[in-house]
Amino acid sequence: MLDRHAVQAMLQAGERPRQIAKVLGISVRTVWRIAKEPAVTSGDDAAARRGRGLGRPPVAPEVAPTLTAWLTEEPDLPPGEVHRRLRERGHALGLSTVYRLLGATRPLLPPSVLVRFEGVAGEFAQFDFGHVEVRLVDGSRRRVHFAAYRLKWSRFMFVTVVPNERVEALIRSLLAGFAASGGVPLRVVFDNPRTVVLRREDGRPVWHPTLAQAVIDYGTSIELCTPQQPQQKGSVENLIGFVKRAFFRARRFQDLETDLPQQLTQWLDEVNTVRPSRATGVPPAVRLAEEQRRLTPLAVAPADYGLHVPVTVGPTAMVTYQGVRYAMPAKACGLPATLYLYPDRVRLVCAGGRHDTTHPRFPHVGDVSYLTGQRAEQLASVYGSRKRLYFMRERLVELGPVGEAYVTELVHQRPHTWQGCIERAFAVLERLGEAAFRPLLQRALMQRLFGAEYLEHLSADHALSAPREVAS
Repeated sequence: MLDRHAVQAMLQAGERPRQIAKVLGISVRTVWRIAKEPAVTSGDDAAARRGRGLGRPPVAPEVAPTLTAWLTEEPDLPPGEVHRRLRERGHALGLSTVYRLLGATRPLLPPSVLVRFEGVAGEFAQFDFGHVEVRLVDGSRRRVHFAAYRLKWSRFMFVTVVPNERVEALIRSLLAGFAASGGVPLRVVFDNPRTVVLRREDGRPVWHPTLAQAVIDYGTSIELCTPQQPQQKGSVENLIGFVKRAFFRARRFQDLETDLPQQLTQWLDEVNTVRPSRATGVPPAVRLAEEQRRLTPLAVAPADYGLHVPVTVGPTAMVTYQGVRYAMPAKACGLPATLYLYPDRVRLVCAGGRHDTTHPRFPHVGDVSYLTGQRAEQLASVYGSRKRLYFMRERLVELGPVGEAYVTELVHQRPHTWQGCIERAFAVLERLGEAAFRPLLQRALMQRLFGAEYLEHLSADHALSAPREVAS
């Protein structure tokens, strides 16, 4: 589907069908057929195949190692002989399937003539991750991960420090590169990292679904370096090597939090606006002004774009992502959902939008996030007195270390009457809210006041001390 989207994007950009067919390695008839299809809105190849009834029957997993062993002993083994041997072993494969398997298994052909990777204005951008050991002024060394983005025609460059090399860091830094350069190119060239290509099936890439959706939403497409063809990676690798040599290894930094980003901003301003590029003879900013006329405007500001992550609401009406649990309505239990991941918040949508919940990205305390009223709503859907009791107790424990410590002491101090205290404590939590209840619980724990009556008394004091509005 992402390849189909690339064809549609290139057609919209005004490229000729014959040129598209040549670039993407498909027939002109395929280009015309894709032009008549509906616009691609999702990168889920499996769902599209199921909907259209497409796809080859699976090949038994033992065929590949068998074929590799045969070709290792006899590299020139004819396809017909391979077909016969496989049929004798009970693998009823067609001859065309055998040719396809041989193409993926035979040793690589001798390298062809090296062709320099170039592009026209607005056509190509490069993106890659890198990591390097940087030196601090105090003599210590620290490892830094960074992302580098460069437009091929103008040589405009954007570099940012990233916390890791996962898909969220990739997409956020890629979108930041789009914003810094003033638009979106036709194609972005990657190496073959796992954050871009999950695996290959029948020689074709299976894209990371979150990245595929972002590519479609911003109207660009992906081009990969051919696997096991290192001569095609020179331009991408040179970008990473240049950033390492010219900036990270050439300087020392006071710290990684303030000084390094400041120096990086100054260095990027110099290489983009002052220093002439050795490839073009002029500073990249000079050619960027012309290239921006060929770039597509950003459909969504990077800070407002939510990464699409498929999730499932668990049996406890919670969605877990990156170690944080987000509450959902009880009726959403077991339903597939989409998590829209923003830098500061998480939006969860399922059941065609009937359940739409937005949480802060990171809870104020602990790793569980509830919105006002969600605990009570979930409790109303729990049947059985024992289940309801343990539901309320678990909600108190989820308040963090103070909640767990208080419940532990309460159970041991009042082994026969803690049940009633839990119900009343939960009622105080619902009445005050998590932000006010947690310090109250901390105060009770410090004073060793283990019982619901103490919490109710402290909550009354809290209500009296809270500022009141004065009538005008």
